Amino acid sequence: MKILLVEDDTTLGHAISTSLNRAGYTVNWAHDGYEADIALHEHVYDAVILDLGLPKIDGFEVLKRMRGRKVVAPVIILTAREDLDERVKGLDLGADDYLTKPFKLPELEARLRAQIRRNHSTLGASIEYGPLVLNISDKLLTVNGAQMLLSPREFSVLEMLLSRVGRVVSKDAIVEALCKWDEGLGNNAIEVYIHRIRKKLEPLGIKVLTIRGLGYLLQKAQ
Repeated sequence: MKILLVEDDTTLGHAISTSLNRAGYTVNWAHDGYEADIALHEHVYDAVILDLGLPKIDGFEVLKRMRGRKVVAPVIILTAREDLDERVKGLDLGADDYLTKPFKLPELEARLRAQIRRNHSTLGASIEYGPLVLNISDKLLTVNGAQMLLSPREFSVLEMLLSRVGRVVSKDAIVEALCKWDEGLGNNAIEVYIHRIRKKLEPLGIKVLTIRGLGYLLQKAQ
């Protein structure tokens, strides 16, 4: 799951980013509204956590622009503002939830899970492929009803492969989905994740093919 965090407070942003990373999310952190607007142009996110009092472009304008471009990712607004009219304005512009500072990180994570789950219930909360059922919102993979354990990054890679069955998924696309802006992930690391997934799926009759120079393709064994 890839989250855009838009927060100019360094201490709070670091705390949220660290907490969400530990929970298995990939977090891109934008420190002002302009950076957030560019990020929403260039990347696809599962959810957005948006402060209102931002430098350069305020949170209301960021929200207005993203909804104007038909970006459907759920938005949780964070703000120190307690004015009811401003809450109503945010919701009317397309926010999905509102959290007033100060707040507890477990509550933010619970609200985030709820919004992602609600969004995926509209878009399709699970992917089925042969004996596999991948529950996107709960980050759970089952095989014939039994849970198969995956690391967060293995889960993200498999989600990409399953959501693009019949199409080649490039290494660059996988890196984009797995990495934060401030970290790198080499091709060797991607190959390790693919190798681990391949070992788990091949006994089930599912192959992960390497298409040289292009990427990877999920295919049922004949």
